Amino acid sequence: MAVLLFLATGCTDDTAPAWGYPELGATAGSLSRALDEGCAGASPERCAEDLDRLGVLADRAFAQVLDHRLLDAAYVDAGNEVERTRELRRAAAVQARMRRDPYYVPLGQAVEAEKLAYRRLLAALEHVRAVPPPDGGTRPV
Repeated sequence: MAVLLFLATGCTDDTAPAWGYPELGATAGSLSRALDEGCAGASPERCAEDLDRLGVLADRAFAQVLDHRLLDAAYVDAGNEVERTRELRRAAAVQARMRRDPYYVPLGQAVEAEKLAYRRLLAALEHVRAVPPPDGGTRPV
């Protein structure tokens, strides 16, 4: 029985990604923490600066999603929403700088919309991470 078990487990492709995609989970965790901690108690202008730093983590997550071939329509839509809200926030930040008002209301609204878009991106990321790979993570050699 032990020999059969050894042969069965020894004939799998060990280069397949680990179930649960741990590096993708770590990136999602970093993105979530950065989103939570970056804007805590800050003015919308300061929060906007923190949101600019999230782009690097979101890009890393996207690259990992592509590496594992996990891309789906919901994740693409969430990524597009982040980009759209980022552009709106940048336009509002320009207006806030012109007015020299770090608490400019449209900027605050744009920051909140972008934070919500990042939350949706995180949810889509967790969804693609939870979907099992088509071959169960193992393939016969």
